[in-house]
Amino acid sequence: MSRMWSALALALAPSLAAVSAEPSQSAAPSRSGELRTAVFAGGCFWCMEGAFDGRPGVVETLSGYTGGTVREPTYEQVTSGRTGHTEALQVVYDPKQISYAQLVEIFWRNIDPLDAGGQFCDRGSQYRSAAFYASDEERAILESSKRALEAKVGRPFVTEITAAAPFYRAEDYHQDYYLKNPVRYRYYRFACGRDARLEAVWGAAARGDTLPPKATKKGGAS
Repeated sequence: MSRMWSALALALAPSLAAVSAEPSQSAAPSRSGELRTAVFAGGCFWCMEGAFDGRPGVVETLSGYTGGTVREPTYEQVTSGRTGHTEALQVVYDPKQISYAQLVEIFWRNIDPLDAGGQFCDRGSQYRSAAFYASDEERAILESSKRALEAKVGRPFVTEITAAAPFYRAEDYHQDYYLKNPVRYRYYRFACGRDARLEAVWGAAARGDTLPPKATKKGGAS
């Protein structure tokens, strides 16, 4: 989210500002046992968490930063727009229950792929949309789905499809924000015009924010 909206959220919840950043995760999307990870960027990472949480096969989502040159960046550094990073989401999933292609479909339906200047009310390269592939197979899935959806929408997509880069976990107060502060989150989402724009791009069937029950978020903060 932009500095303006983050400042508003922190003003409403001053206790959050006192939470220090947790150690970052500086590994690119990797595989551990039967689980895999995928990384997507769609503007405010608060809004992207709810799109994936609660889906069968999604084990955990983590808000963070990726795509830039600064190691272990802070939120303040990323929002300055000078690190090259974008707010992003790391999705940990079980490929036996949900495929990468299905995750990609969820990703597209929750962003505006026509906006090269950011996402919704959040402007700047730090809010650009992007999908980060970890293999040739993932790249092929992304490019194929992009072509198919471009044909349906009737306009070229500007969303980046790029190789995975180190992913750094965002500060703790950003994790599960939409669950910890649902009223403030929904106000931000409405005021930012996110759902209205998603419907304009994808039609009335645009999924938007599911806001699943807390119990469905496995591995997240309580």
